[in-house]
Amino acid sequence: MGLKLKTLSGKDLVKIFSSFGFSVISQRGSHIKLRRSSGTSRETLVVPDRNPIRKGTLKAIYNQALPFVSDGDLRPYFYTE
Repeated sequence: MGLKLKTLSGKDLVKIFSSFGFSVISQRGSHIKLRRSSGTSRETLVVPDRNPIRKGTLKAIYNQALPFVSDGDLRPYFYTE
């Protein structure tokens, strides 16, 4: 069988990305801004504070995070086998 996307909330995503060194820097309305600084680069992600996050939005967040976190590390948090 294929991979199935998990049902996650905004708070779940904050916990997941915190484990990769991201921290909350601001929240405006229902959007939470996460940032990780490494040397001279700053990596920023924005996640909605919703429960649950829609599947299409979750896929988009996953794809936006791939340049910052390896697929092998991130996939177990987003997909079930």
